[in-house]
Amino acid sequence: MPTAKTIDPDAIETAIERLAAGIRARHATPRRLLLLGIANGGVELARRLGRRLEARAGTVDISFHRDDIGRHPIPKEFSPTQIPADVTGATVILVDDVLFSGRTVKAALDELFDHGRPAKVELAVLVDRAGRLMPVAADYTGLALDARPQEKVVVRLDQQDPRRDTIRIEPAKSAPKS
Repeated sequence: MPTAKTIDPDAIETAIERLAAGIRARHATPRRLLLLGIANGGVELARRLGRRLEARAGTVDISFHRDDIGRHPIPKEFSPTQIPADVTGATVILVDDVLFSGRTVKAALDELFDHGRPAKVELAVLVDRAGRLMPVAADYTGLALDARPQEKVVVRLDQQDPRRDTIRIEPAKSAPKS
């Protein structure tokens, strides 16, 4: 059985700075730039990037666009979609903690286009763990991790103290057999 692996706060900080630098290089003036964190994992990351880039940050709730809503009901705690400006004509960067299958990004695009038509949409992820099931690729990646299909990447970005941030690769809990 695979053992857990942990990425420390310093490596996470470096990865977040790498994301910010990549975005800054393409978008020198953040006037029409919107960073939208995919709830829940991308929300804190979008906030941090927004502060670094002096760009507006908001939230995209994908609950009603998920293709597995029957197996995974809407969580009790969710972050509703909050977009700080009109998306029509804006450059939107969807922000998430982990890119895996691509289904979450597809759901986020569906929710985003319910609110207007952006000029451009890009994707920034803290961790790309590979294993795509859909044709989705990140424009900005903080870390690329080699996690096996039977492993889960768990990201915790602490809102109060970034020194408590962690990324863990751990064995996935197996689904009950029916």
